[in-house]
Amino acid sequence: MFRFCSPIIAFLILSCSTDAENRLALTLDSALASKEVVLDNVIACAASNEEDDLISVFFYPRPGSTNFRYFETEDVTFNKNDFENYMPVEFPIRDVFNGFLKKFEATASNEKWVIVAFDEDDKTHLSNPIRLKQNTKPTEYISQNVTVESSTNMPNFTWQEGKYDDTKIYFHVVSDLSNTLLSGTYTFERSFQYYNLENVVLNVTQRAPPTLKSGEGYNFTLLGVSEDNWVNLFSELPFQVE
Repeated sequence: MFRFCSPIIAFLILSCSTDAENRLALTLDSALASKEVVLDNVIACAASNEEDDLISVFFYPRPGSTNFRYFETEDVTFNKNDFENYMPVEFPIRDVFNGFLKKFEATASNEKWVIVAFDEDDKTHLSNPIRLKQNTKPTEYISQNVTVESSTNMPNFTWQEGKYDDTKIYFHVVSDLSNTLLSGTYTFERSFQYYNLENVVLNVTQRAPPTLKSGEGYNFTLLGVSEDNWVNLFSELPFQVE
């Protein structure tokens, strides 16, 4: 004989249904519904921190970009190219180089895929999937691998590879002692001369950088990044122009 569900059973069914619908609505795929999407157009990478268990997910917020968001899969077994596998997570956003870059301070016990998104010019822009490797390949922090020749106001930086052999590109920043970014560039080669763009494959410097002054202190920061956007190598070196 047909019977109505009890109020408790009906509530549980409704709750389960609502939870499933909410989960579906929170996927990256559903977040992009009715949006004009630009793929692979957010510069981003991730590194395990040296002094704590957090993961820094760095990204370049182009001028005018807004609505910065972080999405992740449950683990690395999920298809990195299927946006239904990515769920949003809210993590603190911190400035890097006085806001020229930003980073999510993420927590993760297991390795997973991550995508960073932001809005710009009425479009949603996405990063390439980032493979977190905090357990299998924690970021190496060293400085003795970098050499600087600073006899002119166009110092030349060279460096050696770290313990990982799958680095594909190098991001380097020259900054002043107030942590203001002066230049931000990428090379495939393990060398860079400030501010010579001959071997630079990507330049995020927003304006012509200043001439470095003799006797003043500066910093050189280097990130060696793998093909799946994990930072293998992180180096920092203070220097002065002679």
